[in-house]
Amino acid sequence: MAWRSSLSRSVKEIRFLFCQSSPASGPAREFVKKNYGDIKTHNPALPILIRECSGVQPQLWARYDMGVERCVHLDGLTEAQIDKKLEELAKQGAHKAK
Repeated sequence: MAWRSSLSRSVKEIRFLFCQSSPASGPAREFVKKNYGDIKTHNPALPILIRECSGVQPQLWARYDMGVERCVHLDGLTEAQIDKKLEELAKQGAHKAK
């Protein structure tokens, strides 16, 4: 997971949106619990926002340069798949930076 160390070079902000209690948001909540510390340790200046809202479908947003944002819906994904989606968003940002 070396890509996590360079996350802040390609992404300006990460936002997780999920419901506090719905089963559909469970994997997203667990991903944040297990991975927030590691991501923040490698990217201390990167804003990582966690937004909880009753009934919302789990989503992951990445903001890049010039205000460009990308969203990935996390409904039905496992924690490993969420990690892969975050990696894909990071790579999209790295391509835009070139």
